[in-house]
Amino acid sequence: MTEMMSGVENAEDSKPEMGLDGLDEQLVEQLLNRAKARGLKLTGEGGVLQQLTKRLLESALDGEIADHLGYDKHDPAGRGTGNSRNGTRSKTVLTDVGPVQVDVPRDRDASFEPKIVAKRQKRLTGVDEMVISLAAKGLTTGEISAHLAEVYGAEVSRQTISTITDKVIEGMVEWQNRPLDAVYPVIFIDAIHVKIRDGKVANRPIYVALAVTCEGRRDILGLWVGDGGEGAKYWLHVLTELKNRGVADVLMVVCDGLTGLSDAITTVWPQTITQTCVVHLLRNVRREAPVISIGGGRPSTLGRRSGSVKLRAA
Repeated sequence: MTEMMSGVENAEDSKPEMGLDGLDEQLVEQLLNRAKARGLKLTGEGGVLQQLTKRLLESALDGEIADHLGYDKHDPAGRGTGNSRNGTRSKTVLTDVGPVQVDVPRDRDASFEPKIVAKRQKRLTGVDEMVISLAAKGLTTGEISAHLAEVYGAEVSRQTISTITDKVIEGMVEWQNRPLDAVYPVIFIDAIHVKIRDGKVANRPIYVALAVTCEGRRDILGLWVGDGGEGAKYWLHVLTELKNRGVADVLMVVCDGLTGLSDAITTVWPQTITQTCVVHLLRNVRREAPVISIGGGRPSTLGRRSGSVKLRAA
């Protein structure tokens, strides 16, 4: 593998044409051919991707410590500066291509703080994103651990997976409780029903509040998971929470025609205008007027109830 990598490094001097994606196509092809000729695997433990990842990480770390010390390796400019390189320490980090052993450089006064592979860091960010994605798809910690072991050959404990997902939950809680603006021109509120696994899969309402700020930007104020069906009583709890987070006044709240919802809005913000959503308004009209004829033309069926209403153009 070392000979193969050296051959690729020497080939850089030829300066072949770059591909559209910015990669050196000739070097990539040469690397693949050398790997096949030596019977090396591209993926898996000891594969080419792991070796390349190791080289890239260590090169980046060398650049970091050179920037920290102010001179390159073996540069005479570093003499008498008071700090210098002090060997390396090996650590294994979990990456998208599996576990990779990396030699992290050190300095004599221990002031070097690497960013690419930070101290006590055992996973690169891509692994955390992978775990979060699998958890979002409904996999348990055991299933995620088995998946990583089977696909990437990486042993990740259930506790580590729980730690990763808990960080996301902490961030969500912080976002959910963040302070809000004192005034919003418009707030849209509605509930959507999604399937949620909580012991068993069931339909649960997700209450959504989306606002338009005074600067004209859209801002999701929060998401709340309800217990049963959508109800005005729970909406009163949601709107009260928004007020407690700093929303003192709202010009208009756009919502559906849920019974009691208008009263809940007035209870929290007495001067706020309650506007029925146009989509919900059309749905209500459709239920009451299933057949509509405009200008005496042929009626079009909009619903399944009996009866008809004719609307003629002026």
